[in-house]
Amino acid sequence: MTRPTSARPAAGRLDTNEGVCATKVGMANTFRRADRLSTWRRIALHIWRAPADPTVYGNLEIDMREALEYLETVNTRDRRAPATVTHMVVKAIATALRDFPDSNAIVSGNSIYLRDSADVYCQVSMGGGRDLTGVKIPAADTKSVAEIAEEMDGRVKNVHGGRDKGSEQSKRVVSQVPHRVLGWVLKVAEYLTYDLRLDLSRFGLAYDQFGGAMVSNVGMFGIGHGLAPLVPVSRTPIVLLVGEVKDKPIVDNGELSIGPQMTIGCTFDHRVIDGHQAGLMAKTVIECLEKPFTRFGLPSRSSSTGDRFVMDRREPSNRDPIGTDNTGRRSGSDQETGRRLPEQRR
Repeated sequence: MTRPTSARPAAGRLDTNEGVCATKVGMANTFRRADRLSTWRRIALHIWRAPADPTVYGNLEIDMREALEYLETVNTRDRRAPATVTHMVVKAIATALRDFPDSNAIVSGNSIYLRDSADVYCQVSMGGGRDLTGVKIPAADTKSVAEIAEEMDGRVKNVHGGRDKGSEQSKRVVSQVPHRVLGWVLKVAEYLTYDLRLDLSRFGLAYDQFGGAMVSNVGMFGIGHGLAPLVPVSRTPIVLLVGEVKDKPIVDNGELSIGPQMTIGCTFDHRVIDGHQAGLMAKTVIECLEKPFTRFGLPSRSSSTGDRFVMDRREPSNRDPIGTDNTGRRSGSDQETGRRLPEQRR
């Protein structure tokens, strides 16, 4: 018996007469192969693979009026290293990692492991922009903006001068590996470090050298906005790209004015951070940068400590999130979404 011409093709069966591939799902959904594709669409089907990337992108628009005032206040003191927007962003994202520790994690196999310290990696331009390296600021949430600036300044000078031990060891290891096997070596090092938790410092590779977030400032190159990729070998789930501070229209209490604004391009790993977590962390970062006197404290000189800055301590309150256990923060070593990162083995 022949099939009536009005009948639909069987699910998943190609009807060569009609040039249609129909896949029936339930009773209502039928997929038909598109005909007459454009030249570009045909090419696109062959040059990209199916999506398998957990990367999510977003932007934060920051009102920088109070942040610039805060930096001016810090830098009017006799500091050896001037504080900049980058140092404030490092402090802000470290604060968010501290307040929402479930986001300060790595993916290892099919499990999530939590870091115990809010470490932030800052990328550093080398050789007039011809190369790129970086330094990690350990426990950045416990340091003031001025302290972060001073630590980074010393580390960056050592990197530029070839005196930073960790950076020089890493560069020496990479330079000795043939280009054709470098990718394989990096993946092996990643596996040994993050999956087996082996300390490879003796071989010139610092343990977890990238931390829970990366910060890179492209505003210094006159770039207003950008989005950076995640770096797979780092197992870092957050990358922030800091844009140039520019005067833009600002609506404040229904009135239009012109003021300094900055865009931060955010990239995060959806396996670790979902929209809810990202929203909470974004709110923290924005509050830190737009209300730094409240979130970071007012820098003041102490007569007993000379030039050292002392951050004024305040009683926790609903208006001062510092010192409070914010919504979304969980404590303990055994959590539903993650485990503590085990100690590295030597």
